[in-house]
Amino acid sequence: MKISVILCTFNRCQSLSMALDGLAAQAVPESIAWEVIVVDNNSTDQTRQVAERYCRSYPDRFRYLFEPQQGKSNALNRGVREAGGDVLAFIDDDVTVESTWLRNLTAPFERSGWAGVGGRIAPPLDFSPPVWLPVEGPYDLSGVLALFDKGREGAELTEAPFGTNMAFRREIFDRHGLFRPDLGPCPGSEIRGEDTEFGRRVLKSGERLWYEPSAIVHHTVPENRLRKEYFLRFMYDHGRASIRERGRRPSVRSILGILLTSFRSRLIQWLSTIDRQERFHRKCLVWTSFGQIVETTTRLVDRKRNYA
Repeated sequence: MKISVILCTFNRCQSLSMALDGLAAQAVPESIAWEVIVVDNNSTDQTRQVAERYCRSYPDRFRYLFEPQQGKSNALNRGVREAGGDVLAFIDDDVTVESTWLRNLTAPFERSGWAGVGGRIAPPLDFSPPVWLPVEGPYDLSGVLALFDKGREGAELTEAPFGTNMAFRREIFDRHGLFRPDLGPCPGSEIRGEDTEFGRRVLKSGERLWYEPSAIVHHTVPENRLRKEYFLRFMYDHGRASIRERGRRPSVRSILGILLTSFRSRLIQWLSTIDRQERFHRKCLVWTSFGQIVETTTRLVDRKRNYA
């Protein structure tokens, strides 16, 4: 087995250095060949200098690529095309990894049957959520912070893993395609979901995914992400992404369905809830409906223009 670790980055040279430190210290058996591909998505800071420093220190391990076409999915797809491994692992530029991360994440591929693996994404050790933020239970919003914790026991996944800690066999991309550029963040748009859409696409095809809790990364939680405004904007964009993912032409009926069913019921639930954490969770769902309505309406307008 040969492993390619793909890390896409944009203007985060400081956190990138910490992420690459962790990758350089990975404890992987000598019998396993592996590489790290850093895809610079048109950064204007010191990203190139940081990456090339690791390429010089570990010339047989690190590679630097420059992807000028802006958009995370474009960078991811460049990394997939350039990778030499038969297993492709993905990680972000704002995480720290434990020394056993890569070995634990890819070990399940030594057993047959698994198309992909998702690892556990934990917050920093000193993380303390605000009182209004539910991070477990029925109103869990930890996914907005890119946290992914399904327990301490390995199990088959029924949902898509997150892109900052996942791996797939190379052949899965050959069979199911690459990441969708219209769902990844890019200039002028923070709409996300390229990673989870790919995972759902793989699951819907009948492929099987594994959750590996021992493959741990710690994801940073900047202060600006612990504000209600950040969560509401994220959920608004999540609503837009959910409409894009469907890929079907919208109709007036679909708009009315969202307006009269989802939006109305979510609005009533939000306004009638007293519990602080549940109330904020339901408010986030209202903002999701806003995003769905806006995206569907935009598609309808574009459709009418095309027919005009």
